[in-house]
Order: sequence, then C-alpha cells, then structure tokens
Amino acid sequence: MLPETMSAVLLTGHGGIDKLEYRTDVPVPSPKPGEVLIEVGAAGINNTDINTRIGWYSKKVTSETESGGAEGFGEVADGDQATWSGTTLTFPRIQGADVCGRVVAVGEGVSPGRIGQRVLVRTMLRAPVDFAPYACWTYGSECDGGFAQYATAPAADTYAVQSDWSDEELAAVPCAYSTAENMLHRAEVGAEHVLITGASGGVGLAAVQLAKRRGATVTAVCSAAKAADVLAQGADRTLDRDADLVAELGAGSVDVVVDLVAGPQWPSLLDVLRTGGRYAIAGAIGGPISEIDLRTVYLKDLTLFGCTFQPDAVFENLVSYVERNEIRPVVSATFPLADIASAQEEFLSKKHTGKLVLVPPTTSNRD
Repeated sequence: MLPETMSAVLLTGHGGIDKLEYRTDVPVPSPKPGEVLIEVGAAGINNTDINTRIGWYSKKVTSETESGGAEGFGEVADGDQATWSGTTLTFPRIQGADVCGRVVAVGEGVSPGRIGQRVLVRTMLRAPVDFAPYACWTYGSECDGGFAQYATAPAADTYAVQSDWSDEELAAVPCAYSTAENMLHRAEVGAEHVLITGASGGVGLAAVQLAKRRGATVTAVCSAAKAADVLAQGADRTLDRDADLVAELGAGSVDVVVDLVAGPQWPSLLDVLRTGGRYAIAGAIGGPISEIDLRTVYLKDLTLFGCTFQPDAVFENLVSYVERNEIRPVVSATFPLADIASAQEEFLSKKHTGKLVLVPPTTSNRD
C-alpha cells in the first residue's frame, strides 16, 4: 500500500531560497497513462535548479548566477518565461532534474513488469512533446521532479539500470552527465585536445571523465584549490580560472572547447581554438552576455554548438557507460531533503567538487 501523502519541497515562486517550502503533507501523485510512479532514493542538485528558482533564464537577467543565487532577482516576475524551453513556470512546482529510485506503480499502458525496477529518469523529457525536433521538457521544471519521496515520470523516459552503485551516485548522473555527453556528442569529440571550463562542477567533472573516455587530451579550467581533485578524475592539465588562456596554451592550440562558464573571459576561448575548431556551450554561470568578434568565427572557420536538446542516443549511451563502470560520479556531500536550503547554500559557495545530492526520508515500502 502506498501512502496518501509524502514529504516534498515546493517551489512557491521565483526568488530566493525562502521560496523553497519543505512539506510533509503533499499528496502522492498517481501515474497517468504512459507513466510510472517512482519511490525516490536520491536526487542530485544542479545549476538548473538554482537558475529556475531565481528566474535566471528570463532575458531580463544579464548577470551571472551567483549574484542572485541566494536572494533571487527582483526584476523577474512569476509570469516570465524562465525555463529552458521558454515556457512560463507554474507554481507550486516540485523541482529536481535528477532522480534515482524504484518503480512502485505504473499507469495505464505500462507493463506491470516494470514495478521493482531500479531506474534513472532522463532529464530532457521527450514523451510529453511527442519527440518534436528541438522540443523538450525539463524534469523538475515544466513538470514536477524528484525533490520528493515519490515522483511520476513518462515510462519512455525512465530507464532501468543495472548497477551496484549507491542511489546517491546514480542520482548524480542524469542532468550533469547527459549535459556533458551531449556537448561531446554534438562536437564529435575524439582523440584530440579539449579545453573544459568550470571543470570542478558537476557538469564540468563529468565532461572531464567523458572526454577522457573518448581518448581526448583534457585541459581543465578550475580554481587552484580544486586542481588536484580534477587531475584525479583524469584531466591532463589544469589552469586557474583567472589564467590568460592564450598565454598559457597558445593561440590556435585547442581542437574543442567545452564551455560552461562564458562571462568576460569568453573571447579568449575562441582565440585558443585552432582553425576549423569547435566550440560547445551549455551554461553561462560566469555571465550570459559576452562580446564576440565575428571575424574570429568566420576567418577561423569555427563551428559553434548551443547544446540543450539531446538526441536519444545521449542518455542511452550514459546508461551503458554506468553499467560497464566506464565513468564514476564524485559525490561531495549528501543532505536530507529537509535540509535543501543548506544544500543550496553549500552549492552556491562553490567549495565542493562534483555533486551534492539530496536524500528523501525512507518509507515503509523501501527494503
């Protein structure tokens, strides 16, 4: 028997951490046709959780995430289009783009044989938008996600995984690793020189591991305090995030740039690319507004990839990497779901390497 209510964190509007309300009386959702109900074992924290809460995706915001991460941005109203897809967020919303758990119930049209499966949910949902090209919903944004004891998800976007990893480790995979793998997939990274910015964060560290898996030589940009941790995950070299990249690497010395930071240093990322090089971006925590000299782009025959939509192969590949132990997330710390405010404060401090993960209270249904 499933409980009627559960613990969950409700986002009540755009703004500061005070907009996150931990409740113990939220109705347990019922799976609709084509959906499964998951008992959540763990849920990772990502930049997108912060960005969605503060409304950073609204074009009214031109500063970096950190400046509004704790308090939000006063210019963003609840009606603004502040999601990845450009739709208006509705409240209350249960966030959480990362989910690891077990299927405990299924909706109409879903095989009861799925009950009991240990699963991961693809962050970039395809089922709700009928696989339309470049259209996708983000789990925990356009629909409720994993910051709860139970969560529903489309069965087609819920992948069984065979692994002896902990729930916390598996919950570190969906958003960060799919974002990183998508960038490498789109840029067709192989055995070449790759520069990765923001390399100590969840996506950045995933990109280091995944690029090394592809045989790349990796130069990672991170703070000096985290350099040893990043090197331990496979980076061949690290550079301080305030370094002069052209002076350190040389102009035209890099085949591919995987960028998660952008900000004022952005023009130098194009300068270090070789003629015919590729640049992929899926984040701008250093600031979304940068100046570009278009002559650099066309005279060097550069290819620029904006990376949000993910082909099906990206998440399918990730599950296979996990099952073959070809990658391994770094979980820096875990927090009870009720301590989400402390967890997000720790996340915003950027003192950790890798991922922070939330763990909901156990229920009587869990072994």
